Amino acid sequence: MIDVLKRLRIYFREMYPIIPRLFLGFIVSMEIYFIVILNNGITKFDFGIQEIVCGFTIFSFLCWLRIADDFKDYELDCRLFKERPLPSGRVTKKDLKGLLYFLIPITILLNLIFMNNFIFCVILYTYGSLMAIWFFQKHKIQPSLPLALVTHNPVQIIINIYIISFTIIKYDLPIFSLTNVLAIFTLYFPALIWEISRKIRAPKDETEYTTYSKLFGVNKTINFIMIITWVDIVTNFILVWNLSKISVVVLFALVSWMTWKFIVFKKDPTKYKIVEKVEMYTYLQEMTMIATVIIYLLVANW
Repeated sequence: MIDVLKRLRIYFREMYPIIPRLFLGFIVSMEIYFIVILNNGITKFDFGIQEIVCGFTIFSFLCWLRIADDFKDYELDCRLFKERPLPSGRVTKKDLKGLLYFLIPITILLNLIFMNNFIFCVILYTYGSLMAIWFFQKHKIQPSLPLALVTHNPVQIIINIYIISFTIIKYDLPIFSLTNVLAIFTLYFPALIWEISRKIRAPKDETEYTTYSKLFGVNKTINFIMIITWVDIVTNFILVWNLSKISVVVLFALVSWMTWKFIVFKKDPTKYKIVEKVEMYTYLQEMTMIATVIIYLLVANW
């Protein structure tokens, strides 16, 4: 048992750091939670066990997806990423399966006991299960990067719906509203942009690993995520407009900077890794959204 825990520690340290990912789970859930209630004029909130379970569920679910990806890509990783914990043998499939046999039932049980939207937890894990088995179409999806993207990336939308459903049920808010629709997509677009950008390389850096730049070329791929970046920022403009006009200005400055980085990269793909700039932009964008919520709450409750 001690040896298993040591191996799992290696996995978490290299593939899924517990503290940062747990923090991320709560950041994601609370950002959407507060965006929804504040845009509905609610500044007095009741924070309790449900909010904690919601954040933990996001952490747990994303951990499951991380492990499922390692299982699905095991053969490829053995060829291209031999240093990773699973293909290197420093962690075994049995270790990770044992972790999931503990983590998934605990998460579902917590949702059954404490959450008001258990059906959406079931939907979330059902979608995750379908992802883990390639939607019964492994022979079609696995070889196709675009097909894998359109079938797997929408999981962020399901995660958002899980959080939104809990929030609107708790505060008895309208189901259909512009805020809810925009909130569904507010973290989906950054996830989409990041997923594509991490598979863009300069021509000289391409390997047998399939990338979007190899399939469609650097320019077309960058143009696509640049358009998505602007679509995403417009949703953020609308969501924070009633909360802080200063945040709109900050977000505009950030997206302008990111657009410039896209343009420079198209001219010289060897200048830097575009995914690093996307990650920096995303962190700053989300920090701005979180700061907007915090400042608005402080002013409203002063």
